[in-house]
Amino acid sequence: MSLSLATQGSQSSTIPALLAAALVNENLGKDEITLKFEDAETLKGDKTAAAGLVLGGSPPVYGDLQVVEEISKAYPNTLLGTQQKNEKEWIDRAQALASPDFKSIETLLLELDSHLTLRTYIVGYNLTVADIIVWGVLRGNRAAHAYIKKNHLTNLSRWFRYIEEANLWIPKAVETLSLQVREKKTAKSKEGASYDIALPDTEKGVVTRFPPEPSGYLHIGHAKAALLNDYFAHEKYKGTLILRFDDTNPTKEKEEFYDSILEDLALLGIKPDKISYSSDFFDDLYRFCVRMIKDGNAYADDTDQAIMRDERMKGTASKCRNRTVDENLAAFEEMKRGSEQGVKTCIRAKISVDNPNKAMRDPVVYRCNPTPHHRLGSKWNVYPTYDFTCPIVDSIEGVTHALRTNEYRDRNPQYEWMLEALKLRKVHIWDFARMNFIRTLLSKRKLTKFVEQGVVWGWDDPRFPTVRGIRRRGMTIEALREFILKQGPSRNIVNLDWTLIWATNKKYIDPTSPRYTAVLKENTVPTTIKGGPTEPYTEDKPRHAKNAGLGTKRVAYSNTILIDQEDAKTFKENEEITLMAWGNAIVRKISTSDIVTGLELELHLQGDVKKTEKKITWLSQQGQTLVPVELVDFDYLITKDKIEEDDNVEDFLNPKTEFRSDALADGNVADLQKGDIIQFERKGYFRLDRSYDKGIPAVFFSIPTGKTGK
Repeated sequence: MSLSLATQGSQSSTIPALLAAALVNENLGKDEITLKFEDAETLKGDKTAAAGLVLGGSPPVYGDLQVVEEISKAYPNTLLGTQQKNEKEWIDRAQALASPDFKSIETLLLELDSHLTLRTYIVGYNLTVADIIVWGVLRGNRAAHAYIKKNHLTNLSRWFRYIEEANLWIPKAVETLSLQVREKKTAKSKEGASYDIALPDTEKGVVTRFPPEPSGYLHIGHAKAALLNDYFAHEKYKGTLILRFDDTNPTKEKEEFYDSILEDLALLGIKPDKISYSSDFFDDLYRFCVRMIKDGNAYADDTDQAIMRDERMKGTASKCRNRTVDENLAAFEEMKRGSEQGVKTCIRAKISVDNPNKAMRDPVVYRCNPTPHHRLGSKWNVYPTYDFTCPIVDSIEGVTHALRTNEYRDRNPQYEWMLEALKLRKVHIWDFARMNFIRTLLSKRKLTKFVEQGVVWGWDDPRFPTVRGIRRRGMTIEALREFILKQGPSRNIVNLDWTLIWATNKKYIDPTSPRYTAVLKENTVPTTIKGGPTEPYTEDKPRHAKNAGLGTKRVAYSNTILIDQEDAKTFKENEEITLMAWGNAIVRKISTSDIVTGLELELHLQGDVKKTEKKITWLSQQGQTLVPVELVDFDYLITKDKIEEDDNVEDFLNPKTEFRSDALADGNVADLQKGDIIQFERKGYFRLDRSYDKGIPAVFFSIPTGKTGK
């Protein structure tokens, strides 16, 4: 006989069945009933049950009460007393105690407390299935358990403690289940987020959409939305992904943004099955707006924008709200013409004036904007808002599941209202948490302002959270995909630390980054090597000690080398150190003048490199042409971990975010190409942003590794 329990299921269901099996095993002194745990809310064999029992060749039994009754039948001497009718009554009553709503069980708890006034057990004078199942349900119900622990009901609390303390196998069994739950959670945490969110009606097919506005470059938040839509459409449900450009605001849109979005999605490995544009549906959207006006569900409003905003905040009706249908249609026609009056007018959905959810207070659905559209030219002077366009086009295009960040949660009722008002096919909405990072802005409006004001170099600035920006800094696409997908479709809002994503990136770049050497120019220490070669020479060395596939590089040796000041100033005379990729040397002479101005080292190649404390990088001054390089590090653009809505971003701008150091690198660096990711040993990982060219220094951007998130 075996008992299966769903570790994610309600413990009010799993604990009673577990205790029934545990009592049998305790009395028989062996595992008569074996336990199996499934990491799910319900069991594979029955999608409604968290407990299931298999008895020999008989069909499985599912359901907590059914399982307990079946075990009781199989082992009546262990679980059943002499008053089986009363025991059955309490088994049935126990179901009602499983409700997580405390108010619905409060009266039942009072009744149970009264029943136990002069009783040690619920039925009779011995432990029976009635005690097992009622105790198990209450222990698994968080609301009930917390209340019992407060001792508000004296008799119930006394009985509850006694059952546990007099039967030590009970807390042991509960701990077994708790341990399984913890282990499963830990394993899942290591694997990443769960995608088992059970989208409804998937048996009819799944169509998702990613609808970026072509008014900027994709940032890491957009990347999450795109990857989640791609995951559910293509990996989990083998459905369809639509890429729809939401081109409803001609003032902000540019062709470069379309191209960049397509390129960035391709880099992320996202291949939409269909590409469309909201502007493809402008004729339909116009007709739907006219229908809403005729149905009395929309009206034209020429109220001053500031006054309209104030009225919406106060829950005050607009003076235009009760215009006639003909007046509203005439005003919409003026908007369509782009007349002087039309430009001052908008169309608002007639939903509510004072709904507590301000998103439902007569939102704007159409605006007048005479700016030519990048695809349609001057055909239209009126454009639908995103909130009007999105639900309608989702329904028309066959989208089954709209995955949206939870910043839209207040607007979900608005989305549903539009479809209801226009009698269009419903679309399922699933909210997920947007990806926020400390000291990082993901508002496209604010990022655009940074670009326009010259705070950054452009949309691909390595300090920017755009896909292009973090790639330019040294983020690999593989690491970006892994990190985002590990966050999953959770609804929990968190402010992530950049160290987490850069630590993921390090896993990818460390095995594939060839190693080179660089020495900072500032206060470089010229060093003479006693016992060094009389003539310089070179040797082939692996670019990566653990990855022979990266090939070899030429390392130059001579009797004059350069060492970093930071290393030299830690040396003591007669100290033995290790020159990496060469061997040991003894410090014989240190010349100083506030700083170290020169060193004399004596080679001691027979020395044990394992015993030296200091292992340093160096560059031969002879036998190679040293390459001038510029090493660039960056800091956050803003100084506050989280910018609030009423914060002035300018107050938190970091005054210095760029740090440049001149250095000399080994001659192999001259052959590197833009975009190469390397490691300068003991200095970190870098991405080459500008190649060395005829004396013009190469420029390398420092790649964070998770130790600091900058």
